[in-house]
Amino acid sequence: MYLRNTHTGDLVEIIDLDALFDPCAERVRGRYHAGEEMQEPAEFGKSELVFPSGEALPACWTNPGYRQAQA
Repeated sequence: MYLRNTHTGDLVEIIDLDALFDPCAERVRGRYHAGEEMQEPAEFGKSELVFPSGEALPACWTNPGYRQAQA
């Protein structure tokens, strides 16, 4: 899955999808998808990632208490 880094505007290939979907995980492993050579994996904060369209990540991926907020 690819997301966009809001600071750089570059695409990030997410390596650890389980961490992305885990609302308790604040960081995910991924690598920039830029240039001709494969980039080294790095850690990215979920708060700095959005979908390529610019849409924010869903609350169920980022907020452990999202169900209580809906009640």
